[in-house]
Amino acid sequence: MPLSDNARGALYMSVAMTAFTANDACMKAVTQVLPLYQAMFLRGALATLALLAIGWHMGSLRFGMEASDRKWLVLRTLGEVGGTLTFLSALRHMPLANLSAILQFLPLAVTLAAALLLREPVGWRRFTAIVIGFAGVLLIVRPGTEGFDRWALVGMASVGFVVLRDLTTRRMSSALPSVTVAVTAALSVTVTGAALLPFGGWAAVGAAQAALIVIAAACLIAGYLLIVMAMRVGEISLVAPFRYTALIAAIGLGWAAFGQWPDTLTLAGAGIVILTGIYSFHRERRLGRSVAMPDRPPLRVR
Repeated sequence: MPLSDNARGALYMSVAMTAFTANDACMKAVTQVLPLYQAMFLRGALATLALLAIGWHMGSLRFGMEASDRKWLVLRTLGEVGGTLTFLSALRHMPLANLSAILQFLPLAVTLAAALLLREPVGWRRFTAIVIGFAGVLLIVRPGTEGFDRWALVGMASVGFVVLRDLTTRRMSSALPSVTVAVTAALSVTVTGAALLPFGGWAAVGAAQAALIVIAAACLIAGYLLIVMAMRVGEISLVAPFRYTALIAAIGLGWAAFGQWPDTLTLAGAGIVILTGIYSFHRERRLGRSVAMPDRPPLRVR
């Protein structure tokens, strides 16, 4: 029996989130051995080459654009680079599941930023969901307590940068190809990693680290392609909640690869964030809008 479009979209989204999380796990393992900026540069170079090949094969690479698109692309690139730097820095020091749980606040953060900056309507129900979701984040971060991890603040900064990325993505015209945006992002992250190499140094790359970097780049590209497919075949309001499968993958990979299991408060906070996020998606569906998810799927180069 063939799957419906929404079922296929949900499957693609779930596999995409698992691929992204596998990329994160590989990068966490690599940065325990190699300097952060070196790992960022090597993976970025592979991702850039792969995206250039995909864009060339599709015939959709186009770097000529309107001035307004150029402005939004620059701002988006700043968000992508900032998000990558802060995410990888936090990932190097934090349990994978804890950082993933913080990032699940992203859809709610995008909704809030869209309301404040773009004047998009947000009713009291979704605003309440945002407040409750942020309370869930505080359960994960626990500022001012003995269990507080300062790297969690770096993870929250990553959310801020990714909000900038997603909001500017939505301001771009549909005439600008997604592959062009993706190549620009990947190349910018690669150049940033290269520019920061003098501050982090360079270490010999062993066979294990080389394999992990290749796997990370492959998972990154696979995740991007799958998320594009998910957005195209299914209704966004039905497919988008399956992004939370990333947390399930993060908990499993964090335990299997690093022996890390989130504590009770982290799991409770993550549950609150996920439930409020799903409720927000449900409200969007009832209202016939899709504010929290951009029309052009963002590339995750982190």
